[in-house]
Amino acid sequence: MDHQREPTDDVREGRGTPPPLPPQPFFNLPGALTVTIALLAGIYFIDALLLDREARSMLLFYFAFTPLRYVYSLADQGLEWIWTPVTYSLLHGGIEHLLFNGLWLLAFGAPVVRRSGTFRYILFWILSAAAAAFFHAFLNWGDQTILIGASGVVSALMGAACRFAFPSRGGFNRIDGHLQPRQTILGSFRNRTVAVFTALWFFGNLMIAVGLPLIGAGAGEIAWDAHIGGFLFGFLLFGFFDPLPRYDEDAARAH
Repeated sequence: MDHQREPTDDVREGRGTPPPLPPQPFFNLPGALTVTIALLAGIYFIDALLLDREARSMLLFYFAFTPLRYVYSLADQGLEWIWTPVTYSLLHGGIEHLLFNGLWLLAFGAPVVRRSGTFRYILFWILSAAAAAFFHAFLNWGDQTILIGASGVVSALMGAACRFAFPSRGGFNRIDGHLQPRQTILGSFRNRTVAVFTALWFFGNLMIAVGLPLIGAGAGEIAWDAHIGGFLFGFLLFGFFDPLPRYDEDAARAH
């Protein structure tokens, strides 16, 4: 916990300078995010090192997401349709896939977890994973492809961070961005950094959609549509998970 010290008499009278603040550690991660990274890594290494081909196929059947599952009557199959829209986000197809998602999760998950708290973060993960999965299913209805990976949730965290973690002047605020007021949806695009970041992010995913191979493609075909579904969920709906009030632009102008 950070503590704020009262200034000494010398400082009050202008005869000295306040002591410098201690440097912020680069990997000062919230506990919930540390547990998330450990969980994703643990599941991947169990899958890669301990399971044979048949067991790996069963893992995908019971925990990966596929649009094909929802074409058939839900009453005539197992209950996998309930949890697979979330559990697919815990699986990864290769070490590159895991590292790529993990690095982005560290960058954008930290401010969201610090701001929202553990419970809201878990709820956000569950709902954003489902939103990304069903956006993918909507565009690929009845397709038998298998969706795995946390990138839909990571995209949702990016979208959420765009609502508060980018100051009007400067880039992404990793240290205390979680303390910034939440911008309105339209107000966010008045921030040049958010507008440029969002435009480049969508451009990159559209390039994936037309077949341009990018970083991370080695783990398999990239589900760009799940990325977009996740980002839209985080950007448009973050206010429901935010314990801090929205920035009132009209009131700020009045002052």
